[in-house]
Amino acid sequence: MQDVEPTVERIMYQSHPAMFKARPFLFILYVLLVAALGVGVILLAIWWVRTRAVTLTVTGRCTRLQTGLLSRVVKELRHWDVRYIEVSQGFVQRLMNVGTVTISSAAPADAEIVASGIPDPMRVKDLINAGRPPE
Repeated sequence: MQDVEPTVERIMYQSHPAMFKARPFLFILYVLLVAALGVGVILLAIWWVRTRAVTLTVTGRCTRLQTGLLSRVVKELRHWDVRYIEVSQGFVQRLMNVGTVTISSAAPADAEIVASGIPDPMRVKDLINAGRPPE
């Protein structure tokens, strides 16, 4: 019997939500609180841990959103099943090239994957569209 190697998906994009770019004014406020009271260190540490607990991964076949630090929730959507992609960016987010990516399929009524503060959201949209079937 011949050993078959498992197919490894090539990761085309992987990122955590951005801290400074997604919320520059809040980041500056926390840094000022570090200088003034020292409380900002705790706030920045909590924020950093929360952003590292979220990972958006786009491969050639699917998009995966992993959330959680001690417990884990994984949402995965095959590109073939994607029916709707939305990228939303406010003015400051456009300047910083971050945004919210919402991806859903035809099955459920609500969005299946919502990732906020993602760097280069238009690239994420383009990568997902490249994996969708031609219309």
